[in-house]
Amino acid sequence: MADKLGLVENFLSCHVCSETFRDPVSLSCNHSFCSSCLQKFWEQAKNKNCPICKRKSSKDEPCMNFALKELADSFAKRHSESSPETEKEKEEEKEEVVCDIHPDIPYWYCEDEDRAVCPVCEFSLHQSHKVVPVEEAVSDLKEQLKSDLKSLQDKRNKYKQVEETYNEMREHMKKQLLSTERQIRAEFKKLQQFLKEEEESRLAALREEEEQKGRTISREMKMIEEQISSLSDSICAAEEELQKHSVPFLSSYKDTQSRARAQSSVSDPQLVSGALIDVAKHLGNLSFRVWEKMKEKVHFSPVILDPNTAKASLYLSDDLTSVRHGDTKQQLSDNPERNTKYHTVFGSEGFSSGKHSWEVEVGDHPVWLVGLVKESVDRKGKCFASPKCGIWCLKHHSGKYTNGDGQTVTVKKSLQRIRVQLDYDRGEVSFYDPEDMPIYTHRDTFTEKLFPHFSIGKAGDAKTSDIKICQTEI
Repeated sequence: MADKLGLVENFLSCHVCSETFRDPVSLSCNHSFCSSCLQKFWEQAKNKNCPICKRKSSKDEPCMNFALKELADSFAKRHSESSPETEKEKEEEKEEVVCDIHPDIPYWYCEDEDRAVCPVCEFSLHQSHKVVPVEEAVSDLKEQLKSDLKSLQDKRNKYKQVEETYNEMREHMKKQLLSTERQIRAEFKKLQQFLKEEEESRLAALREEEEQKGRTISREMKMIEEQISSLSDSICAAEEELQKHSVPFLSSYKDTQSRARAQSSVSDPQLVSGALIDVAKHLGNLSFRVWEKMKEKVHFSPVILDPNTAKASLYLSDDLTSVRHGDTKQQLSDNPERNTKYHTVFGSEGFSSGKHSWEVEVGDHPVWLVGLVKESVDRKGKCFASPKCGIWCLKHHSGKYTNGDGQTVTVKKSLQRIRVQLDYDRGEVSFYDPEDMPIYTHRDTFTEKLFPHFSIGKAGDAKTSDIKICQTEI
């Protein structure tokens, strides 16, 4: 039997690839080959000869041998069915049979034991169990698995979204690094320039004093030298008189004596006080006096805006003390702290005790909101600007001023500047006009940290396009 199979296999094998024929074609010399094998052989040989007998083919495109193809296909199918892989598949299919005695009877599915059962052999064992047809159970379980699959896919999508946000945050951090580094260098350059100018000024003052004191000493020394020269002349004259004899001495000594006595009566020379450089004036408390002068050049802001909380349409100043509404949105990361629903930005520092106040210059801006907000406020979804949502504020819109409860607030004149005051321990948020007159006070009980809160709309035709925290000198 094996020999017969071998003969058949040789008869149905291509002499080029040695495999069972695939789409066999026959030449006029009656030799057969796979169509693709023959074409490939001809391309390599660059002729149209038979690979076996070398006889030239009379046709460029040999015809398909359908009888041989049917035999080859049938043989290949039977060979594959008898292969070890096919036998293994059959064994696996056999393992899935629940009951060898009743393989053709539709099975049941026992939900209590979570398995398929034979309704004939195992009927008595599952009378008290909940059983359903296998097809129904498979359908229900597949629906459950589909639901679980969708949950997994949704979960994966959420992780991918978070991953994407982290990538955006990483890119934004790089921009923050460059921008912040540039501004730090600029600020220190200003301070260094001030210190350099102050150093030159104080060195110039030192040199000026040294020149002034030097001129004083030179003047005094010149006077001393003149007196010494005059005294030396008088001494020489007196010494010459003493060398004369009696009669000549008596005739000339009076003039010499008068001159000597006149010069002797002149007061003794005195050193001028304060001739040295006043070192204490130049070095005493030098750092402190420079720092005091530096304070005149710098300002302090009671509130610093946090750019990580600003909506993408808001633009902050370099010193983070003013905000304006831009015409385009910036490419910012959607970090948890950022406000994405409203045109809002928070202060960088929160308060959980004590008294705090700051002033905000709103100018003629048509739409704004200033006040305080609790730390846990919803920054992504819809949230009303009211104490119920954790926002205590004063609003301006369409020429009207309202508080967080939506009540209209009466003011004497249009507000250009507002002072916000927080007394956390007493639970009070108050607003004052520039003349220190109270506008509105809200009393509440605070249970978490509060942050300065600023919202701003489009400026329109307003004279001022931003609102800013008023700075004070240190």
